[in-house]
Amino acid sequence: MNLSFVVSSNVSAIGYQDGILEVHFKNGSVYQYLNTSQRLFNEFLIAPSKGHFVHQRLKDKYPTRRIQ
Repeated sequence: MNLSFVVSSNVSAIGYQDGILEVHFKNGSVYQYLNTSQRLFNEFLIAPSKGHFVHQRLKDKYPTRRIQ
């Protein structure tokens, strides 16, 4: 999966491939949000606060797996 590095106090990089939105956090953890869309990823890329986006648009809204 190709990652885009982002400016954020909490998130270091995000990526999207085949319905999976992957979020790399600065604390070293990596989460995948399943059944997402390219549009959601594009909105994440331009969101002014990446941490706020995670909490408002991803967390508890999509099936999630921690991979690291």
